[in-house]
Amino acid sequence: MTRFHVPEMSCGHCTAAIGKAINAADPAARIDCDLNARIVSVESALDTATIILAMKEAGYDATPVEAA
Repeated sequence: MTRFHVPEMSCGHCTAAIGKAINAADPAARIDCDLNARIVSVESALDTATIILAMKEAGYDATPVEAA
């Protein structure tokens, strides 16, 4: 699972738009959004750059979060 910080994500509409964008690129992707932390966790066959591009095309900048 890859985690991304998405600073502009602030509501349910944001999470829906992000989920839709990622699922358009990989319908089998599993996505979890934490609005309070503004973190999107994605389990997908897509590489990190492709996931970031999908979110950017939906209007959201994202940066990978290093695993603790």
